[in-house]
Order: sequence, then C-alpha cells, then structure tokens
Amino acid sequence: MKLSEAIEARPGPASASLEFDELTAPPEWRRIEFLSDLHLSPQTPATLAALTRHLQETSADAVMLLGDVFEVWVGDDGRFDAFEADCLKVLRAAGARLKLYFMAGNRDFLLGAEMLADCGAQGLSDPTVLCAFGQRWLLTHGDALCLADKAYQSFRAQVRNPAWQAQFLNQPLEVRRALAQQMRNGSKAQQAMQEHWEDLDQAACIAWLKASNCVGMIHGHTHRPAEHQLSPGLHRHVLSDWDFEAEQARGDVLRLRQSGLRRIALA
Repeated sequence: MKLSEAIEARPGPASASLEFDELTAPPEWRRIEFLSDLHLSPQTPATLAALTRHLQETSADAVMLLGDVFEVWVGDDGRFDAFEADCLKVLRAAGARLKLYFMAGNRDFLLGAEMLADCGAQGLSDPTVLCAFGQRWLLTHGDALCLADKAYQSFRAQVRNPAWQAQFLNQPLEVRRALAQQMRNGSKAQQAMQEHWEDLDQAACIAWLKASNCVGMIHGHTHRPAEHQLSPGLHRHVLSDWDFEAEQARGDVLRLRQSGLRRIALA
C-alpha cells in the first residue's frame, strides 16, 4: 500500500459491532447547523469567503462540520502555511463565539488534535448520535455506507490503521503535499471516466438507524442534497456540497431546531 493512496481514503464499512458515540445538546441550545463538503483549497477563495460570512453571521449555538471541509489535509503541521492559516483564522474565530465540531471525511481524515485545539473545535467520531430537542439523530460523513464499492471499503480499513498513518505523517510535509497532488490528479482523471457513483446502501442505513435508535440520519459525501424516506419513521437527510466558484454557486446548511430540520440555501 503506497503512502500517497491515503489522499483518497474514505471512512470504512458498516460493521455489526459498530459503536455509536453520543453527544447531548445542552438545554440552552436553540439552533444547531450542519454542513459538509466544502472541499476548501487555495483554488476556492469564494467558497472560503462564503464560509467566513456564514460563520460570522449565523445565529446557531453550534455548527457541526461533517467532513471534507478541506479538499486535502496531509497533517496538522501544515496548518500555518498561507492557505491553511487563513482557514485556521476563520475556524478559530467561529470556535471562539459558538460550539464548533468536526467530523473527518475522506479528504481530511488526517486532520488531528492540534488543528482542532487551535480552532477551538471538538472532534466527532463517525458515526455519532446527537441527542437534541427530544430526538436522536445519527451523524456520519456518509461514505462508510457506500458498501457497493467493496475495493474502496477494504482500502479504507488499511489506511485508517494508526501504524499506517504514523508512517505517512512521518514523511516531510512537502513530500506529503506532492503525493497529495499526484493522487488528486489521478482521481480527477478517473472521475472524468466514471459514469455512475455509488450512493449509500439503504439497508445499511436502516440498520444503523435502528441500532442507534435514531429517527434520522444526516450526512454529506455524495453531493446529492435531498431528503429520503428509508422506511416508515426513518429518514436520511443529505447535505449539499459547497462551490461558490461555480457560475451557479451552491451551498446549503441544515438547521435543526425544536420545530424540526430545515434546509437553508446560502447561494
């Protein structure tokens, strides 16, 4: 397994022994927001500006970033470089005025404790059960449930191994960046030829929801914002990706209140 292949890693497969961490919202919270898949990079200044505006203006008590905030993250020691430092400043300001949470995605799974501490953010396991407003919501990045991609699921299990990650992070920062760029170029070429993208496995989603005793799942990853009824009383809510560089800018958040879940378009 090549170190550079870590860049394309995604959270792993469903498991019968999966444990669900829980986060209980304090009673004083009135609004909780979820967003994901911003894919921030030096090439996305408009998307970073949109995130900055939203985090400055939101009335949410807590914002939960559910993965792929960054297009790539090769280690916390790069957080002081120009682009990463700009992102750090934005997230630190948000973390100082509201509760900020981060769940790793397939692009930024190497984001670690040092970056979280500098942002004033708390890490979330994937998956996590959020207990809020008298209901239980299952939060996940989403790609762990794309079970039809068996080769990928096997690959993820390897790159999530702590020994493997330690070996990768032991490489010089510039080497890691070069490997990341190499992998991104290869990934884009493969995506251009791919006609079909796997969605989350419905049976696995239902199994997760029942095992965690949750009413709904909130996730990103697929870039297919929608609400799906999986079975009576069980729903899957898909976050939007963000792209404010596009001619038709896009970017949504899901806002949870006592009255329920609402999609808010920011573009």
